[in-house]
Amino acid sequence: QVQLVESGGGLVQAGGSLRLSCAASERTFSHYPMGWFRQAPGKEREFVAAISWSGDNTYYTDSVKGRFTISRDNAKNTMYLQMNMLKSEDTAVYYCNQGSSQGGLMYYRPFGADYWGQGTQVTVSS
Repeated sequence: QVQLVESGGGLVQAGGSLRLSCAASERTFSHYPMGWFRQAPGKEREFVAAISWSGDNTYYTDSVKGRFTISRDNAKNTMYLQMNMLKSEDTAVYYCNQGSSQGGLMYYRPFGADYWGQGTQVTVSS
């Protein structure tokens, strides 16, 4: 199983930027699509973005399109989430995970609990 560790979260003012990183322990990182999810207080965990194993294809939830960019560096076993124009509603714990995307990234499904990171807190002040 892969170990995933997120970093880069913090407190930022609305309109600001953060870049999250997700470092993987296994070289098999490059074999699978990856994704970001988030969970705000009192809300269910929701999908944010996904990226193909090669990095050539990406998919976003509507609320972050044009503001967030997902990317990966397979040589470094690391995935990123560049978040710009942050809003208070982006406040959440952000999780990276590994999964599958049969049929395309819009059908991205993360693997089980062993394939999730521990999360990193992002707080956007208005």
